[in-house]
Amino acid sequence: MSELLNPFDTFTIPLGAWVQTLVDWMTLHFRPAFQVMRWPVAHMLDSLTSILTSVPQSIFLICLFFVTWQLARLRMAVICTASLAFLGAIGIWPDTMTTLALILTAVIFSIAIGLPLGILAGRNDRAEAFLHPLLDIMQTLPAFVYLVPIVMLVGIGNVPGVIITIVFAIPPIIRLTSLGIRGVPPSIVEAAYAFGSSDWQVLWKVQIPLAIRSIRLGVNQTLMMALAMVTYASMIAVEGLGLLVLRGIGRLDVGLASLGGIGIVMLAIILDRLSQALAVASRERRMFWRTSPLGILARLFSSEKHKKSVRA
Repeated sequence: MSELLNPFDTFTIPLGAWVQTLVDWMTLHFRPAFQVMRWPVAHMLDSLTSILTSVPQSIFLICLFFVTWQLARLRMAVICTASLAFLGAIGIWPDTMTTLALILTAVIFSIAIGLPLGILAGRNDRAEAFLHPLLDIMQTLPAFVYLVPIVMLVGIGNVPGVIITIVFAIPPIIRLTSLGIRGVPPSIVEAAYAFGSSDWQVLWKVQIPLAIRSIRLGVNQTLMMALAMVTYASMIAVEGLGLLVLRGIGRLDVGLASLGGIGIVMLAIILDRLSQALAVASRERRMFWRTSPLGILARLFSSEKHKKSVRA
């Protein structure tokens, strides 16, 4: 009678053991393949880290100011540059550059992998049906779940941290790219085919240009999710601002944890503003072209040429 009232006391599904067996089997047979995957990630990460850490701080701030001014507005350039200068002033510049290199590497690989998959899902119903539940699972699983299999297959350190970040941050770019492709009006696609366009011409000249705002939004969301993974990835010895937070929590050092937390927040603001500026439509960007650095230089050169022509 008790077995009928409480069946799960005697009958359970050993899902945990099955998962452990699967991971052990993958570790035994696929670990060399995963080790090969480390090379391109490690190469790009080392290159970006060496570039960001070797550039003098003042030059980096000046470049950030003018790039942000060109992409956004002068006010945003001042805010972003002041925020990064503040991070350097509180003594976490090297950790900020390390975190920035980690995020940029993860985002580059996420775009390189996610954009083709999103285009495939947007143009193929079977691919969409296959990827949709997989992306649901990837976005539902807690971030900690990704740590164990990656550590067993790849190891610990910055490179496994980037791989975890790629897996965690790739769903938005796939979803929003597919959504943008499917959001193109069918009448426009049919008109392109009617005028003799091939599949590649329809994709590159019709669907992607019309879906570009959705794709840019996907890049922005991927960037934000990559930054959110920084703290979790520090649990497998990933350096940067997340490690400061983890050390502060482990030592009950509120000041150290606050430094890492403030750095992550300010870096998130800077990257978010830059990515949103890239997502602005070309028509809106032309509105502040005259007040941007390149616009000012163009006007100066045109005025000089005009003066020379008048003198001649």
